[in-house]
Amino acid sequence: MTNPIQISIVIPVYQGEKTLPKLVGELIAYSQVQMTKLGNPYIINDIILVHDCGFDRSDKVIEELSELYSVVRPLWLSKNFGQHPATMAGMASATGDWIVTLDEDGQQDPTFIAGMLDEALSNSLQVVYALPTNPPPHGFLRNIFSVLAKSIFQKLSGNVMSKYFNSFRMIDGEIARTLAAYSGNGIYLDVGLLWVSSRIGSFPVVLRDEDRPSGYSYGKLMSHFWRLILTSGTRPLRLITLLGFFSLMIAFITSIIALYDKILGNVPVQGWTSLFIIVSFFSGAIMLSLGIVAEYLAITMSIAMGKPLYVIATKPSRPQQNT
Repeated sequence: MTNPIQISIVIPVYQGEKTLPKLVGELIAYSQVQMTKLGNPYIINDIILVHDCGFDRSDKVIEELSELYSVVRPLWLSKNFGQHPATMAGMASATGDWIVTLDEDGQQDPTFIAGMLDEALSNSLQVVYALPTNPPPHGFLRNIFSVLAKSIFQKLSGNVMSKYFNSFRMIDGEIARTLAAYSGNGIYLDVGLLWVSSRIGSFPVVLRDEDRPSGYSYGKLMSHFWRLILTSGTRPLRLITLLGFFSLMIAFITSIIALYDKILGNVPVQGWTSLFIIVSFFSGAIMLSLGIVAEYLAITMSIAMGKPLYVIATKPSRPQQNT
């Protein structure tokens, strides 16, 4: 038998105290050589649990799991950097031929990893996204928000692959490690994968119910969406140009109408109402445009100043205990 394909599992952990033991227990079953339906041997060679400094005792659970299972490797971040930086920190430390990213909540079933591997190898893919065949168990409003966010990004970026974006992915190991090593601060992981991968596909999966309530508020989701838009490229900046052109056309048409009425003397140009409307419109357009440009400058400044995407520590950052 040929050498098995080695797979690294990367799980960013924020509040996984209650869910990690069950999920890791499921993954341990694949730490022995397995065979896919198409006859590809594979093995999970390491499970990297990236502690992103949440407020529960995930750190203690991670330590216990790493002592219990030799394939479990803890990775401690110095502070809370967020899901995508934490995932890339794990990717940079992974050693497998393929890297699979999973959430900590247990909704993503590891049994589909074999099918994703077959899909990747059969079609020479570099990235395989899990494609849920059932609605995600997040609730109606969050699901609608997710669909709208992907649709808006697809329009802005012009890339249809964005419809596959989710946190259950299988990535070619070399590509994943290279991306994690060279990505700047503020990068959205899936956008980065679009930059470096040309062969992206999907594999149908069934999502399970979450073992705990989601840790994402609508504010955090909005922050994720905004970072997705800002890292999509320069198209949002081009929208500012279109907005400026649209505003200019409105001003031109309004001026022609006002001059026409003034010359004919049909209607006295009072000016106050129209002036107020025009000034308000252009002021809002200018402030919106400056805000978007400022966001881009903030990202550029963070990169220029050397703000790290993540920092790895030698020991866990313990959550503060209430006294």
